[in-house]
Amino acid sequence: MNILGYAQKLGRALMLPIATLPVAALLLRLGQGDLLDIPFMANAGGAIFDHLPLLFGLGIAVGLSIDGAGAAGIAGAAGIAGAAGIAGAVAYFVLTATAKTINAENDMSFFGGIFAGIIAGHSYNAFYKTSLPQWLAFFSGRRLVPIMAGLFSLIAGGLLGFVWPYVQSALDALAHGISSSGSLGEFVYGVLNRALIPVGLHHVLNSYFWFGMGTCQEIIVSNAHAAANALTNITKLCVAPDIAKSLVVGNEHTFHFVNSVTPDVTAVVNSVTDTIKTGDLNRFFGGDLSAGRFMNGFFPVMMFGLPGAALAMYLCAPTEKRAQVGGMLFSVAFCAFLTGITEPLEFLFVFLAPALYAIHAVFTGLSMVIANAFGTLDGFGFSAGLLDFVLNWGLATKPLTLLFIGFGFFFLYFITFYVAIRAFNLKSPGREDDVALGTQQGKPQGSTSNQELAKQYLAVLGGHDNVDNIDACITRLRLTVKDSGSIDESELKALGAMGVVKLNKTSIQVILGPMVEIIAGEMKDIEQD
Repeated sequence: MNILGYAQKLGRALMLPIATLPVAALLLRLGQGDLLDIPFMANAGGAIFDHLPLLFGLGIAVGLSIDGAGAAGIAGAAGIAGAAGIAGAVAYFVLTATAKTINAENDMSFFGGIFAGIIAGHSYNAFYKTSLPQWLAFFSGRRLVPIMAGLFSLIAGGLLGFVWPYVQSALDALAHGISSSGSLGEFVYGVLNRALIPVGLHHVLNSYFWFGMGTCQEIIVSNAHAAANALTNITKLCVAPDIAKSLVVGNEHTFHFVNSVTPDVTAVVNSVTDTIKTGDLNRFFGGDLSAGRFMNGFFPVMMFGLPGAALAMYLCAPTEKRAQVGGMLFSVAFCAFLTGITEPLEFLFVFLAPALYAIHAVFTGLSMVIANAFGTLDGFGFSAGLLDFVLNWGLATKPLTLLFIGFGFFFLYFITFYVAIRAFNLKSPGREDDVALGTQQGKPQGSTSNQELAKQYLAVLGGHDNVDNIDACITRLRLTVKDSGSIDESELKALGAMGVVKLNKTSIQVILGPMVEIIAGEMKDIEQD
């Protein structure tokens, strides 16, 4: 498998543990004192965040396994289906314990989970059919997988125990460079985040910024008040580890956060915990009042900018086709506004008008810069939609300002897209040369069942003989085929596909929208019949 194809598969595997974040964020926020004040609910959500590296190990092991055999194991199902998932857990514990024993300062965070998952996934693929001599037959096949994963992880942990401090220093330097570069770093990250979506590698980029960049240590405080002496509801903070080590329990301390718009907070230190939060997302939910720099800028784009683009594309469509494209555009725009799932909308124009998508990527970078320039900080457990925006209002810094920035981006996207489409005669839904519309969220309008639709997709893809592997991401089918050159993109779009990405002769992605999991499941069932 080529490097791009492997990165694609790793990016898809990362989605399994990331998919746990919405429920984690929901429980964590609803359980807080400023909402429902239910401690066990907050702790339940916090436990998922605290064990996210382990979930990365489990999820990646499942995603890289040749038949995805670990997925049921993570859910607790008995039998052989848990082999890859169990191997991921074994690999994570062995690797991290070994590395930490060699050097107590080693803390690989989610990187430990990624390494463990890779080792476990490949161990599964290499040994799940292995036969041993009769006297060792009990350990043959899938039972051998966790054993081998543990052995390989022991070796890897030994190497990382010596190497990781240097890697961590390099990563810290990178993080410091990005953070200290201010607007430039924020802009580049925003542009790359959108630019990598067509090839599905944005999850790899996001994983570092959201789960690996920057650390803080959680402390419990009381009698907290801001610099302006306004009382706050703060009961915990997350501060730099070197600051946490200098604190004296029972004493009052003034905390200054690196983001200059966040006021200093003075509070009595009740306890200093051993809990370390890593990454922009984890630090945001953990109480770091400087976190959220690499999430806040997505809210104006996903909630307002892209819906503005959808309205522009609707008004640019020929009058006789507006009814046809209107339902589709409204559906995907509302999906972006409510949930932050933007791929169904983005793939409506990324291949029709790449210039519009380039503008979208630049605007995303611009939104990151503007959101931070106005001193806003916000985060999300899943994506930057209305649900996360409302849920995390109490944690955000200047959320009302972020809302007004969003209104500005609605008009920026609308005017820019409308003028660009009209002035340069760019393609957009309803303006294609060969329009094959009548779709909604990846499913043709009408009474076609999911099973029948899956059969039609499979037939257009060349049937059982041409399709070797079927996987699904949030909005796209990720397929391994014998020959992608023989697949007709226009036929896929006629069935309801919003876009087709041919990475090479054997790797193809078909963008269907949020219903992709259902279609992928039906296609797998058909192949097994």
